[in-house]
Amino acid sequence: MEEPAGIISADLELSALLESILFVASGPVSTGRLAKVLETTPAVVESSLRNLDEHYNTRGLRLQRSGTSVQLTTAPESRMVVERFLGLEVTSYLSQASLEVLAIIAFMQPVTRPRIDEIRGVNSDSSLRTLLGLGLIEEVGRMDTPGRPILYGSTPEFLQYFGLTSLADLSLLDSDEEE
Repeated sequence: MEEPAGIISADLELSALLESILFVASGPVSTGRLAKVLETTPAVVESSLRNLDEHYNTRGLRLQRSGTSVQLTTAPESRMVVERFLGLEVTSYLSQASLEVLAIIAFMQPVTRPRIDEIRGVNSDSSLRTLLGLGLIEEVGRMDTPGRPILYGSTPEFLQYFGLTSLADLSLLDSDEEE
């Protein structure tokens, strides 16, 4: 009885199907949705995604995570050549103010504009508009307090822009600084 070979074959088939779905998806896809489409469980999907992630470590693609969603992206190391191919070599850079606001949002999300202004000591409206326009941050809700201030969080585009696979990578950056 060759049951182990069947399991390996099924896993390879599932990984290939996952890869196909992620390749044609226009954005992040939840593991729940992947499981439903593939008629399996989220745990099985996660296992196959881990296998794909290991495979991509030495390739030009990466799996980028945003919460419980995943997306197929190009490797950050290939950014220069991909930008050249797409004619995007003239990349706009973020101002110091926008980087400060983005860092606050990335590490403290969800966070309100008044809290950002308090931390920076200056008005952040212009930087917020810039970051919203670039799709690096988004409105993720409103506080249940008087005035119902907007809560801001980062987007999958933020992760891609900075070559991160998930928000968990930010804590790695933070702990590296402390050592």
